[in-house]
Amino acid sequence: KQLHSPVCLIQPPSLQPVLFVFLPWSVLTTVAGRSVTPSNDCEASTLPLKACTLAGMASKTTSTIVPKRIAHVPSLQSASLQRPVIPTEFGAKVPTNIRQRYLNLFIDECLKFCSSSQEAFDKALSEEKVAYERSTSRNIYLNVAVNTLKKLRSLVPNSPSKTSNKKVVSHEAVLGGKLAAKTSFTLNRSGSLRAEDLTGAALYRRLKEYLMTEEQLKENGYPMPHPEKPGRAVLFTAEEKKTIDSSCRICCRCGTEYMVSASGNCIRKEECVHHWGRLRKQRVPGGWETHYSCCSGAVGSPGCQVAKQHVHDGRKESLDGFVKTFEKLPTTDGYPGIYALDCEMCYTKQGLELTRVTVINSDLKVVYDTFVKPDTKVVDYNTRFSGVTEEDLENTSITLRDVQAVLLNMFSADTILIGHSLESDLFALKLIHGTVVDTAIVFPHRLGLPYKRALRTLMADYLKRIIQDNVEGHDSSEDARACMELMVWKIKEDAKVKR
Repeated sequence: KQLHSPVCLIQPPSLQPVLFVFLPWSVLTTVAGRSVTPSNDCEASTLPLKACTLAGMASKTTSTIVPKRIAHVPSLQSASLQRPVIPTEFGAKVPTNIRQRYLNLFIDECLKFCSSSQEAFDKALSEEKVAYERSTSRNIYLNVAVNTLKKLRSLVPNSPSKTSNKKVVSHEAVLGGKLAAKTSFTLNRSGSLRAEDLTGAALYRRLKEYLMTEEQLKENGYPMPHPEKPGRAVLFTAEEKKTIDSSCRICCRCGTEYMVSASGNCIRKEECVHHWGRLRKQRVPGGWETHYSCCSGAVGSPGCQVAKQHVHDGRKESLDGFVKTFEKLPTTDGYPGIYALDCEMCYTKQGLELTRVTVINSDLKVVYDTFVKPDTKVVDYNTRFSGVTEEDLENTSITLRDVQAVLLNMFSADTILIGHSLESDLFALKLIHGTVVDTAIVFPHRLGLPYKRALRTLMADYLKRIIQDNVEGHDSSEDARACMELMVWKIKEDAKVKR
C-alpha cells in the first residue's frame, strides 16, 4: 500500500473555483469499497462526516460581489444660485483669494438669517466691499474682515434647544482630561502673569526692561542736554544739517525750494502739490512696484493734494528753549509714575509747532489733555493728521510754556514715558527726558532703522484693532492709549516665553 491517498477531484458548479482535496486511504475504502467524489449535493445520510464537512468548506469559498460605496453629496441652501466671485485685479492692495475666502464666509453667515439666497449674496457683497474700501493694506483688511464676520455672527438668531443642552466645561477640567473627576490635582500658576499684577510698581519694574539706552536715544535722534548751554538741546544724528542761507527752505511735503522773508513769510505765493500718503511697496507680476498709499500713484507722479503754500518742519533747527525733567523725592506710591504721551502739531511760519498734548496714565485714563496756541502764525492746521481745526484753537490761551510747567510738575527724571517715535513729541514739547519706552523700537521694522512701523499697523497686527480710521484726523488720546496697551501686551507675551 501507498503511504498517501490518491488525489480526489471535487467538481463544484461552474461558477465556483476548483478545489483539490487529499483524503486518507482509509476514508476512501470505508464507503462501499470504492472511491467517493463528494459534491455540493451530498447529504449527511449517504456520506461520512469528514466528506460532508469538506464539501461544506468548499461551498464557503464562493466569491461575493461587494457593492461600490457612493459618497454623500451635501445639498447647499444656495445650490440653485451660483455664488458671486471677486474679479482678479493685479497689484491690488489685498489679494483676490483672501477677499474671496472672506466673501464666502460672509455668505455662509448671511444665509443663516436672510430670507433668500439672493438677499444673502447682496448682503455679503456689500459688507465685503465696505471692508475692502476701508482698508489700505492686507493686514488692515484682515482685521476689518474679522470684525465684520463677528458682527454677522451676532445677527444669527440663537436656537434655545442647542444652548440649553450645551454643557459648560471649566478650563481645569479640560486640562485634567478624563480623570479630572476622579483625581485630585492642582494647577501651578506661580509663573503666570495676571492682569491685576501689571499695575503700579509691578508694571514699573517690568517696563524698566524696555527702557532705551543712552546710545539708542542718540541713535534715534532724541534731544539731549547741551553740555555747556543750559536750556539748549543737542542732536547726535547725521540728520542735522546746517543751512547757510536761512531765507532758503525746502518744503517737507513736495521737496521744492522756496524763499522766505526775515519774518518767515513766503516771498512768492506758490501752491504746494504733493502726496500726503507714504510710499509702499507692492508685489506685482515680475517684481515689486512702489506706490503712494494716498492715491496709488507711482514714484515721480504729480501730487494728488494741493495746499496753499510750502511748509517745512523746523523743529530740529530751533534747539533753544528746552527744559529738562529733574530728580524728585520718592512718592507715597513707591514708584515715580508711568505715562503715555502723544502730541499733535500744525505748520506755522517757523515750522511745526505744538497744538495739542494728551497724557494717559497706566490705567488708560486721561490725566492731561489740552489745546495749545502756537507762538507764531499758523499756515496749515494739518487737520488730516492732527485732527485740530481752526475752531479748536480759536479760544485757546495756553502756551507752550504753560504746558512745560505742568509736565515738569507731573513728571520726574525717573518717570517712564511711553510713546511711538517719542522723539517727535519731545521736540514739539521742547522737553528733554531720558527714561523712555518707544514702541517703534520695541516693535522694530524688519529692515531696521531708519524704517519704523506705523502705530496703526502695530495695533492691527498684535491687538487686532483698527485705529486712526477717522476721516477727521488722528486723536492724540487714542494714540497714547494704544501705546500703553501695546506695552502691556508685550510684557504678557514675553512672560509666556520666559516660562
